[in-house]
Amino acid sequence: MHWRPIIRLFGVLLALYSLSFLPSLGVSLLYGDGQWQVFGLSVLLSAGVGGVLWLTNLGAKSGLSVREGFLIVTLFWVVLGLVGALPFLFGLHLSLTDAVFESMSGFTTTGATVIIGLDDLPRSILYHRQQIQWLGGMGIIVLAVAILPLMGVGGMQLYRAEASGVAKYEKPTPRMAETARALWLLYVGLTLTCALLYWLAGMSPFDAIGHAFSTVATGGFSTHDASYSYFDSVTIELIAIIFMLLGGVNFVVHFIAWRKHDLKIYLTDPEVRAYGLIFFGGATMVALGLWWSGVYGNGWEAARFAAFQSASVLTGTGYSTAIFATWPLHVPMILVILAFVGGCGGSTAGGLKVLRVMLLAKLGVRQLFQLAHPQAMATIKIGKRPVRDDVLFSVWGFYVLYIVTALLLTVAMMATGLDLETAFGAVVATINLLGPGLGEVAESFASMDPVVKWLGVFGMLAGRLEIFTLLILFLPAYWRH
Repeated sequence: MHWRPIIRLFGVLLALYSLSFLPSLGVSLLYGDGQWQVFGLSVLLSAGVGGVLWLTNLGAKSGLSVREGFLIVTLFWVVLGLVGALPFLFGLHLSLTDAVFESMSGFTTTGATVIIGLDDLPRSILYHRQQIQWLGGMGIIVLAVAILPLMGVGGMQLYRAEASGVAKYEKPTPRMAETARALWLLYVGLTLTCALLYWLAGMSPFDAIGHAFSTVATGGFSTHDASYSYFDSVTIELIAIIFMLLGGVNFVVHFIAWRKHDLKIYLTDPEVRAYGLIFFGGATMVALGLWWSGVYGNGWEAARFAAFQSASVLTGTGYSTAIFATWPLHVPMILVILAFVGGCGGSTAGGLKVLRVMLLAKLGVRQLFQLAHPQAMATIKIGKRPVRDDVLFSVWGFYVLYIVTALLLTVAMMATGLDLETAFGAVVATINLLGPGLGEVAESFASMDPVVKWLGVFGMLAGRLEIFTLLILFLPAYWRH
């Protein structure tokens, strides 16, 4: 393991990230909330430590392997989570556990929170919460489209140009730097459009910018305890649904549609079509359940709440206009299933991802077909393109590890004294990057034991880093030369 180049890389990362505290410092000065010293100290600490790490390893030779890439990617998110916690430690005086949980929830775009009383927080702290989700969301897109495919993580090989030949899975530009720039432009463009529409729909400029950050990132942090119930606006909810769903679409598809000026790209892409069908099917079943049980007075209200919560849960955003855990009958379970499915690969959403669910379903159907016709040869395809067997094995392995990790985390949380509903709800909320859960964590993690919160941090990292990237570090063979 080449430690000096790795340390130097993180020194550069910290020094660059220290600049991200400056907008929050500016917000503090603009609103006069007295937190500018907190952000000034955060800038100095992160820049200072980053500078020392970089300068003391300046002569280290570069050239890192794919094997070392797993450690770098994991440490990248851990370091960001720790540094992003500084304003919560210095400004809100949260415990280390709560500060790291809040920060990691932001960067992984989970949206689970331990903070109560958002409406009374300093504006600069609120802005910081929203911004870390936005930065994390962009990092996720670059990770999913440009980095993980090179590592062959959980079927992410499909994003390599030489993997399957499917047009949408090819890198949009030949070089990683150009790819990252193209994705940044798209991400910023969607965010600005979303913020403008929120403002025109009646949000204040501060709320519009903050909620645009977390909507496009499918993060879920809000500047109000009541989340979207605070606004009680059908127009604002409709804008949120559209941009949550756009955030859950593969950003390579966005790029191709933008480059070709052709919206039909969305309709012809098999994963996006399946994603749309899952959303409409889930929202319809939720609406029928709410209408049948009489939760809302008429079918329109049932459809309104069902559409918003289905989009929020499927994309792992976690915004709420109602506490879905309290809805009757089978409705919460439908939403839990949507959370496990998640959005498209190469998006900011969490969950297994629609592409993997499609391949798993096709694998099951092929197995049934071969039981009926043992001598037949059946090829699994996405669209009209065949998928290699090594990719299918990777997807199957990802699914097994994902479910086993979720079950083990549930058992571990129950061992701390949580009931089954709360423990399972906490795992659903963290590993699927959803935010709100079931039982006692339906609204926040504030009352949870510190052990539960650290388990939640692990779950968020596992879900965000596509399981393999994190779990491989626990394999003894990984550390052998």
